Amino acid sequence: MIELRSLVKSFGLRPVLRGVNLTVQNGEFVALMGPNGAGKTTLLRIVASLSRPTLGGVRVGGFDLPSQADEARRAIGVVSHLPLLYGDLTAEENLFFYGQMYSVPNLAARVSEVLEQVGLSKRRRDLVRAFSRGMTQRLAIARAILHSPDIMLFDEPYTGLDQDASARLDTILKTVAARGRTVLMISHDLAHALALADRVAILSRGKIAYDAPTAGLNPLEFANTYKELTQ
Repeated sequence: MIELRSLVKSFGLRPVLRGVNLTVQNGEFVALMGPNGAGKTTLLRIVASLSRPTLGGVRVGGFDLPSQADEARRAIGVVSHLPLLYGDLTAEENLFFYGQMYSVPNLAARVSEVLEQVGLSKRRRDLVRAFSRGMTQRLAIARAILHSPDIMLFDEPYTGLDQDASARLDTILKTVAARGRTVLMISHDLAHALALADRVAILSRGKIAYDAPTAGLNPLEFANTYKELTQ
């Protein structure tokens, strides 16, 4: 579903990604970890068709990037550092706006469905500018899944969330994954990555330094491995 082959990305003379090979199978949940500056967000932006690779092959949802970016975008839902929501619109107005962009059928029913899924049905007519960080993040997920994408991309979704909001986000992400979506999530949180993902990969110095299933991984041993590979 996501395939990166010898992916290279440079900004001027500064290489950020140095030949990344990574495959995320259909329905698989992969957590991508690494230190700041390793190139994680750059990689996710390329997969989301928001940035062009310098070299290498990128295939997402059966489409080659960047040549088939328009087709690929319909198969992708993205939750990034920016929620991409309008503060002066209500929760449901935001979703209607994006739903019309994607020509979502039976839009009113679909908006109600995703608001219920993320636990915001009772706040549907509230302005987004009044939402907490956790509520905004939940609405951003509702926006991202509104058009029923097969592939979900998350860039540090737990940033800035308190314990209760993080627990609710855990439940939402598990539901997203349980519906058979392919998920690639960037995270700094070892506990969340190991609890949610089928596989975990470490990006260090622009390359994949580690890639293994999470089943059977010892959290302490993995933390030591992460430290060794990213120092």
